[in-house]
Amino acid sequence: MLRLDETPAPAAAMVDPAFLADVLAGLSAERKAIPARWFYDRRGSELFEEITKLPEYYPTRVETTLLAEVGGEVAEAAGKGRAVIEFGSGSSAKTPTLLRSIDAAAYVPIDISGDFLRESAAGLAQAFPGLPVLPVEGNFMRPVALPQIVADLPKLGFFPGSTIGNLVPRSGVDLLRGMIETLGLGAMLLIGMDRVKGEDVLVPAYDDRQGVTAAFNLNLLHRINRELHGDVPVERFRHVACWNDSWARIEMHLEATEDVAFAIAGHRFTMAKGETIHSENSHKYDARSARQLLAAGGWTPIREWTDPEGLFSLVLAEAKAEPSAP
Repeated sequence: MLRLDETPAPAAAMVDPAFLADVLAGLSAERKAIPARWFYDRRGSELFEEITKLPEYYPTRVETTLLAEVGGEVAEAAGKGRAVIEFGSGSSAKTPTLLRSIDAAAYVPIDISGDFLRESAAGLAQAFPGLPVLPVEGNFMRPVALPQIVADLPKLGFFPGSTIGNLVPRSGVDLLRGMIETLGLGAMLLIGMDRVKGEDVLVPAYDDRQGVTAAFNLNLLHRINRELHGDVPVERFRHVACWNDSWARIEMHLEATEDVAFAIAGHRFTMAKGETIHSENSHKYDARSARQLLAAGGWTPIREWTDPEGLFSLVLAEAKAEPSAP
């Protein structure tokens, strides 16, 4: 049985002002929404790792196999001696596959969930003795200051899992440009991008039979109650996943199953039955739209690989100076 609650934070624990601001603003909007980055407290990170092992959730399985198959080609294209910088590393489950393929000079995982980050970094340091493993706790949605030891090394950004799909295109472009600020011109980026496909494959990947994805979505409300002094009646919400063809994305929502009223940090909110909190997007890309997104973000695609069924793609891109003319 999934455990949705955790030991409450100590009463004196500091409220994260960014989390509070996003929640209050999102629930005050006409169309309620909370940024997906707030899924990832420790419990959320654990639940997401469970999701990646589900039979319905193909992206992790397909991407890991693809990485193993094309790792040698990535290494040849990237060259030796690069520092690997992973954005949103989580458990770093796919990282060993990449590190076994390339001759990395250092590994820098960046993640917002500090405890989870440090544990996974320690495991990788044991698995790769002699490789400097330098975890950085932070929000990779904006430029990140990297450890000084990697400042002068050529860099390979690693952004697996099609996490770019969680962002609307404008925010995705901003993130890609921010990655250039973090990594510098001349850097490379290996990015996973999920492909457009049928609803019969997509929807079950985000609404599994075991209810793990539902627990992951609902954990956001538990986190609000725990960290922001909320009294959201979590049992009166349900997880909803649906395909939005106009935007080529899966959407996740938290739907009120009856009229509800609750408070968060002293602010009162009401929701009518059937009203939702939009909690996540997962945009899907075909080959052309993927290249367009990367180019808009300042990255020039140089190699692309996909699995035989065309479910998922890996793209290797390079940050080049923008031309002075078309």
